[in-house]
Amino acid sequence: MDYLLHINGETVGERLPKIDVFNPANGKRVGSVPNGGKDEAQQAIKAAHESFSTWSQLTAYDRSAYLTKLTNLIIAHKEELGKIMTLEMGKPITQSVGESEYAASFLTWYAEEAKRIYGSTIPSHVPNKRMHVWKKPVGVVGAITPWNFPLAMITRKIGPALAAGCTVVIKPSRESPLTAMKFMELVNEAGFPPGVINTITGSSSQIVGEMVNDNRIRKVTFTGSTEVGKLLIEQSAKNVTKLSLELGGHAPFIVLDDANIDLAVEHVIASKFRNTGQTCVCANRIFVQNDVYETFVEKFSEQVSQMNIGDGLDESVEIGPLINEDGLQKVVHQVEDAVQKGAKVVTGGNRLENERLFYAPTVIRDVDSSMEMMCEETFGPVAPIQQIETDEEAIQLANSTPFGLAAYVFTESMSRGIKVIEQLDFGIVGWNDGLPSAAQAPFGGMKESGYGREGGQEGIEAFLETQYVSIGLT
Repeated sequence: MDYLLHINGETVGERLPKIDVFNPANGKRVGSVPNGGKDEAQQAIKAAHESFSTWSQLTAYDRSAYLTKLTNLIIAHKEELGKIMTLEMGKPITQSVGESEYAASFLTWYAEEAKRIYGSTIPSHVPNKRMHVWKKPVGVVGAITPWNFPLAMITRKIGPALAAGCTVVIKPSRESPLTAMKFMELVNEAGFPPGVINTITGSSSQIVGEMVNDNRIRKVTFTGSTEVGKLLIEQSAKNVTKLSLELGGHAPFIVLDDANIDLAVEHVIASKFRNTGQTCVCANRIFVQNDVYETFVEKFSEQVSQMNIGDGLDESVEIGPLINEDGLQKVVHQVEDAVQKGAKVVTGGNRLENERLFYAPTVIRDVDSSMEMMCEETFGPVAPIQQIETDEEAIQLANSTPFGLAAYVFTESMSRGIKVIEQLDFGIVGWNDGLPSAAQAPFGGMKESGYGREGGQEGIEAFLETQYVSIGLT
């Protein structure tokens, strides 16, 4: 699977050096993409800028029809997309195919939202004026996507952008670019006009640098680390480029003593171990009240110990490889740190022998806030559990982080649930729900987890300008 860049409706970059992509499950080469840089970024920006005037003037119904056709193509090719995804970044195949469906749901949603971009009429304070609010597309959008959801993070960004009338330049991660390139083949098959969607791979510093320094890019949307997000904020100041940032997380999972324990166990497994623990909304810190602590630990660890580990192409596999050696070493270090400070491994706790990037799904009990894994996002299949006494302690510990992306609360009491959630500083809260994400709901964080929202009605507003028009009548 050797792909080229997609710029202005054409495949380019044959003579560029190549970035090889390897399967983290076995180290075998999967394919390659060109190692583009400033010149390719400029070509893509120019194409998107020149196509903006015609794309933005299409009717909402025309843009919706393009998105619907692309949705149908993704669904028709979901198995192929899923296989590419698994090969290049290790995600279990059932989850990869599920991501293809999830990715399509964003295009479905925004194909309809394109028809719901409403302005307004304001009552005038004088008889000879008419006051209106119009909505206009912001312009060319740079979309920078992460490796862990190589398809869904593209459609979650470009779906609302295209629906609003914007054109886009996509920069996928060099860790998992092949899914994005297969997606671009479907874009071309759907018949999108040249330049509306462009995808380039290569040097992040050069490509992203052009995005934030070129005043033809009016909006950058980024999913990734808080460190890089802060750098983008600084760089975007030059042209006052608009930003949407979905950054790091460190999600608390609170189990109160009146929770349905079986339900909590089911959902914490779904949240913690999806994509081998490599998601920004994973349950990273599990807080369980005293009276149900032992029961929860026993039931949870029993199920985790039975999870299947292996190559993601095997449909029975639930835990695949980590993305790279750096990711695995971070997991190893955090587990060692916790054990040295008094935590106890209940199940797992080891790198698999004679395997490349596999780490056993792990449950650790009796952790506390002195341990690294309770202070820093793990991004791996490790579930630390801390015992708590009161609802107030749960709230205090949950909020004791600079991040505020996702949180989870399990309680059967309406009153307790509302009181706890109202005090949590997180943009997304799952109440008796470990998988709250959906195309029709806003996704985004508070504090250092970023700003702006993707998904839902709010998601399209990020790609629109508000224009007030005051009309004087004669």
